[in-house]
Amino acid sequence: MHTPAPPNRRCCFTSSVCALFLCLLLLPPRICFAGDPYVFFDWTVSYLTASPLGVKQQVPHFLPFLIQVIGINGQFPGPILNVTTNWNVVVNVKNHLDEPLLLTWNGIQQRKNSWQDGVLGTNCPIPAGWNWTYQFQVKDQIGSFFYFPSLSFQRAAGGYGGIIVNNREVIAVPFGLPDGDINLFVGDWYTKSHKDLREDIEDGKNLQVPDGILMNGFGPYRYDEALVQDGITYQIISVEPGKTYRFRVHNVGISTSLNFRIQNHNLLLVETEGSYTVQQNYTNMDIHVGQSYSFLVTMDQNASSDYYIVASPRDVNLSTWNKASGVAILHYSNSQGPASGPLPDPPNAYDTFFSMNQARSIRSNVSAGAARPNPQGSFKYGEITVTDVYVITNRPAEMIDGKWLTTLNGISYLQPSTPLKLAHEYSVPGVYKLDFPNKMMNRPSKMDTSLINGTFKGFTEIIFQNNDTTVQSYHMDGYAFFVVGMDYGVWTENSRGTYNKWDGVARSTIQVFPGAWTAVLVYLDNAGIWNLRAQNLDSWYLGQEVYVSVVNPEVDKGEYGLPDNTIYCGLLSPLQNSYYVYSAGYLQGSSSKIQVFGSIISF
Repeated sequence: MHTPAPPNRRCCFTSSVCALFLCLLLLPPRICFAGDPYVFFDWTVSYLTASPLGVKQQVPHFLPFLIQVIGINGQFPGPILNVTTNWNVVVNVKNHLDEPLLLTWNGIQQRKNSWQDGVLGTNCPIPAGWNWTYQFQVKDQIGSFFYFPSLSFQRAAGGYGGIIVNNREVIAVPFGLPDGDINLFVGDWYTKSHKDLREDIEDGKNLQVPDGILMNGFGPYRYDEALVQDGITYQIISVEPGKTYRFRVHNVGISTSLNFRIQNHNLLLVETEGSYTVQQNYTNMDIHVGQSYSFLVTMDQNASSDYYIVASPRDVNLSTWNKASGVAILHYSNSQGPASGPLPDPPNAYDTFFSMNQARSIRSNVSAGAARPNPQGSFKYGEITVTDVYVITNRPAEMIDGKWLTTLNGISYLQPSTPLKLAHEYSVPGVYKLDFPNKMMNRPSKMDTSLINGTFKGFTEIIFQNNDTTVQSYHMDGYAFFVVGMDYGVWTENSRGTYNKWDGVARSTIQVFPGAWTAVLVYLDNAGIWNLRAQNLDSWYLGQEVYVSVVNPEVDKGEYGLPDNTIYCGLLSPLQNSYYVYSAGYLQGSSSKIQVFGSIISF
C-alpha cells in the first residue's frame, strides 16, 4: 500500500516567481516567503459517523445527536501533509465542529514563527463556524511528524494525520529509496466521547482501561474470537515480496505506551522525529504517546500466510487489561492464506529495564546529512557550556483550590484568556510572569501563568523527573532537543557522568519512566514563545505544561510579525471586528465573486 498524494493539495509551484505572485494575490504580503515552493491545502474539520471498534462512538449525554469522531475532509485519520524541506505550507482550516479548534504541528519547529504553532499560548481558538489559514515554512527539517487538535481533549476523538517532510534532491538520504511509504497511526481509543472523557478528568476520575487500540482508525483483525467481535473493519497493508517499505509509525493516542511489531519481520530503525538514526534492527519497538518512528521493513518471508502487525499496550496492569490489541494485516501479493494463531510475543511486561535500555540504544547517525548537507554530528552539543538548568518534576493529580490538577514544579498552568504571544506583542500587562522555578519549590502547589525565561542562544539543560506512577511523555514545540540520559531514581548532579555527549538523538518528544528521570539539552536559537507539555492528554489537560519565552534582545528582521489574519480574544477582543472578514477566509470591500481557498465569495 503506497501513500497517495493528498487529494486536497491544491497546487505546488516549482517556480518561485509563480508562487510568489499567487501568494501576493491571495495572502497578506507579510506572510509571503519568497524563494521556495508553495503548497496549498483546504481542510474541513467535522464530526464523522464511525464505529472503529464495532460500537458507535458514544456521544455526550447533553448532545445525543452528534457522533464524536473528528475527521478532516471526511477522512479519519486526516490527510497526509507530504512536503519537502523549506516548502511553504498554507492550510485553510474550516471549523465545522461545535466548539473552538486549533491544530498543532507536532515536531514542526515553526522557525521564528510561533504565531503558527496552534496552541493556546500563541493563538486564539478558531471559533465554531469560522475558518482560519495557517501559513508556515518547514524550514531546515526532514522526517516524520503528525498534526492533531490541541484543545479540549479533542485528540481523543481523532482529528490527527501525518506530516512527511522529504529531503531535497541535493541532500543524500542515508539509505536506499524504499519501494513504498506507509503511514501507521496507532493509539488507544475510548468509545466514550472526548467531552465525557474530559468531564471525568475534571471530576478527578482516572482514565479507565481503553476500549481498544486503533490502527489508522480501524479496529483489530479478529485474531481472538473471545476478545474481538465479528464484523470489525481492520487495516490491510498490501505489499510485494522482496520489496522494502518505509513504515512511519506514530503513537497518536491519549495515554498508553504501545509496543509495535510485525510478525516475522525485522524493523530497521532509520529516523525518529526528524533525525536520522544509527541503523539498527529491532524485533519490536516501544512507542510512547506523541512519538514518531521510521522503519525500513523488507518483505523477505515466504508468504505461507498473511502476517500480523501489532500494537499492544505497555506498562499497564495486565490483570485489568482485558481488551484486544491493535492488529492489522500485512498481506503479500502471493500470500497463501489468512493470518492465524497467536500474536507475536511482546517484551516481558515485568522487565522494567527493557524499554529504557531500548530507548538508550537509539542514537544519532552523526555522519548523515539531514535537511542540510553538513553531517548531523557537526553540532557538537557535548562541548557547549550549559547556561541554564531546569529540573522539572511532575506529580500525580492533586486537589488545588477545589479542582483536580496536575503540576510541574508545583505549578499547574493557568491558561489566560489572552494568548501569551499576543500579550507580548501588544505589551498587555499582567497576563503572565517570567518566574517559573528551575526546581521544585518547598511550598503548596498552585495555579499560575508562570513562564520559563529562556536565554536567547543559551544552551539549556532540562531534566524531567517523573514522580507519577505511569510513563509520561514530554514534548517541546519549536525545537528538537538532544536526549543525553535517563535512569531510574532521583537525578543528581552526579548523574551527568552518565550522559551521552556525542550521538544522543535529537527529537521533540521523550518518555520519562515512572520513578525515573530523562535529561535533554536544547539550544534556544528559535525566538518565540514555545509550549513545553505532557503529551499524555490527561496530564496535559489538567495543567501539566509551561511555556518557554525566548526573546532576541536585538531586532530580528527574520522573526515573523503578527499575521494579518490574526484572531483576537481575551483582553484584545475589541480588535477583532476589523479583522473578522479576513480571518474567516474572505476578502473585504468587494462585490463580485471569487474563490479563495475553496470559499466562494460574492462581492
